[in-house]
Amino acid sequence: MDIFKDIIEVDKLKKDFGDFTAVDEISFSIRKGEIFGFLGPNGAGKSTTIRMLCGLLLPTSGKASVGGFDVYRQSEQIKQNIGYMSQRFSLYLDLTVEENINFYSGIYKVGRKIKEARKNRILEVTGLTGMKKRLTSPLPVGFRQRLALGCAILHDPPIIFLDEPTSGVDPISRNNFWRLIRELSGEGKTIFVTTHFLLEAEYCDRIAFIYDGKIIAIDDPASLKDAHRRTHGTMDPSLEDVFTSLIGQYRKEHNKYEA
Repeated sequence: MDIFKDIIEVDKLKKDFGDFTAVDEISFSIRKGEIFGFLGPNGAGKSTTIRMLCGLLLPTSGKASVGGFDVYRQSEQIKQNIGYMSQRFSLYLDLTVEENINFYSGIYKVGRKIKEARKNRILEVTGLTGMKKRLTSPLPVGFRQRLALGCAILHDPPIIFLDEPTSGVDPISRNNFWRLIRELSGEGKTIFVTTHFLLEAEYCDRIAFIYDGKIIAIDDPASLKDAHRRTHGTMDPSLEDVFTSLIGQYRKEHNKYEA
């Protein structure tokens, strides 16, 4: 696996909704096999960015490519080569676990010869083998999230986008979910995950902090904390310390203050 090859490239990407700029000329790249965290508060521009990269929303300006495909001209090719798990639970609650997997196998046009093997693999990696005949609706949120991720990767995509995947999930289920994400990364999958849980950033190879539609920092977690330590003299800063400081600095530089 060539971990140094950029598989996602973004250059001055911008999205306006009327007079409101949701994403303001952001630039970054993501390497193949990397777990890339996109962190920020609600309304910072995380979901808008991920929807543009998934070919679901047309940018206002800038450039971006995903898996070598251009977001303006090749959105359909992008959709065929990614897995996408949205914030909102998108499975059918009145179907069983197995029926949901079968349904999405059809949506992703998984061939009949490999459908059964792929289904069993998904059940195994998500820990749902013993629940395949159970209805989806009464399952705990953590199990439903694992099922949603499993359905998103049925077609074995090289790039996986996860938009706030652990929102509303208890800590134990969150840890189990991240263990699955790390296993997928170990198989060479590239993971782009948005979250506002700063503790989850520790699981990422690199993270980008987005605030007010702008990327205000990007690096691996250890380097970000080390930079904060050198600047502020803090003995053992957390990523929350780092992000809070960065936001304060941004507000000061842009004369933006909360009421």
